[in-house]
Amino acid sequence: MDLPDLRQLAEDAMRDRGLLPDFAPQALREAESARATGPGADGDIRDLRELDWFSIDNDDTRDLDQLSVAQALPQGAARLLVAVADVDAMVPPGGAVDAHAGVNTTSVYTAAGVFPMLPEVLSTDRTSLHEGQERLAVVVDMQVDAAGGVTQAQIYRAAVLNRAKLTYDEVSLWLDGEGSPPAQVAQRPALQEQLRLHDAVAERLRQWRQRRGALNVKTVSARPVFEEGRLVDLRPDEKNRAKDLIADLMIATNAATARFLVEQGFPSLRRFLQSPRRWDRIEALAAQHGVTLPDAPDPVALDRFLCERRQADPQGFGDLSLKIVKMLGPGEYAAAPPGVAGEGHFGLAVSDYAHSTAPNRRYPDLVTQRLLKAALAREAPPYSFEALGAIARHCTLQEDNANRVERQVLKAAAAWLLRERIGEAFDAIVTGAAPKGTFVRIARPLLEGRLVRGFEGADVGDALRVRLVAVDPQQGFIDFERA
Repeated sequence: MDLPDLRQLAEDAMRDRGLLPDFAPQALREAESARATGPGADGDIRDLRELDWFSIDNDDTRDLDQLSVAQALPQGAARLLVAVADVDAMVPPGGAVDAHAGVNTTSVYTAAGVFPMLPEVLSTDRTSLHEGQERLAVVVDMQVDAAGGVTQAQIYRAAVLNRAKLTYDEVSLWLDGEGSPPAQVAQRPALQEQLRLHDAVAERLRQWRQRRGALNVKTVSARPVFEEGRLVDLRPDEKNRAKDLIADLMIATNAATARFLVEQGFPSLRRFLQSPRRWDRIEALAAQHGVTLPDAPDPVALDRFLCERRQADPQGFGDLSLKIVKMLGPGEYAAAPPGVAGEGHFGLAVSDYAHSTAPNRRYPDLVTQRLLKAALAREAPPYSFEALGAIARHCTLQEDNANRVERQVLKAAAAWLLRERIGEAFDAIVTGAAPKGTFVRIARPLLEGRLVRGFEGADVGDALRVRLVAVDPQQGFIDFERA
């Protein structure tokens, strides 16, 4: 049984779901022209190139969207600056590049490779905040008090310079005291101070949100592992201290961005997660562990339960987190009218939240950046509330389509990995239960398949023992029965 052509499978799956795997020639020409001419630098742009900006991302990331720098203030407060790549300066609305981005709305990350939202001459070159390269950015400048609250924030455009491209793993090992400082950090004591200050500020931001009900979950995704070009495993892509650090900074930045647009009387594009529809299932899950949750959705009580389970059973906390995340459901995009706060985000415990920190790979972030720049220039909003509503619905749809493509390609790779393990039994968790089918996830290798027999009565979050009965790498089918 041969490994299917994953690239072709990914391209076909994208087309089937209304996604564009290839850029039109006009978009490529437009991107190359923008790369050659560079961004327009009109307007009020501050020069912040001398600050100790740095990035933290995956080892192989080439589309760097944000940098940060911090300054300690009296009484335990801190000033935190997050610079987001000024993608709009190179991708004007109405062009061929913008049209492609507007259709896909996101980069698609598959086991066959990445299908970027923007041509790589931009996303991995001129609009990426590469180490040692001067770039334009939109800066969110926040003050964080000793308790972790963002007490004030301002937004402006600036020229920045990335002093060090760091990676999650090396930073985490160093912060945990299990490794040497990264080479760039070892050579610059100021960067060591920056990382420690960032770690402290991120911890305060996280605790501030958790006191208000931010959920302390441990989620895991599958990462294809290749050796000499051959797929050998699907391993968990675990969270670590540096990933949490960056996540906390980005949440604060996205919330400050949303508040700024409200203050400016602008409509905005929001990311929200409504209160869980399946709260009764979450109550039942907590009851299995001897915990009674309130009758109405309560994020503070839910997070208290999660923290207790993390301490009581650290090994099983990942499975518990997966159950909770599946019961909460996916986030969505929505438009907020001018000057009106948007719907809250149940999982993050923030009332106003706008995706803004990844404009190279998410269209909502690019749209939000255009709104910010229009507000800074004292111009009219470039999008009406109605237009933002249509964009929100399309982005939610395409995000789901992209996720489905990613899962389909991953399952094709996973089916090939499991081709010689028919009849084996695995521990599993039910991740989906609907008329179209019941789906389960196993941990080793980390993958999802369909429960084709014994699914009666199974519901999201249930723990089952399943047996592998069939695989089809070409179709991406992985079938289990209840053992």
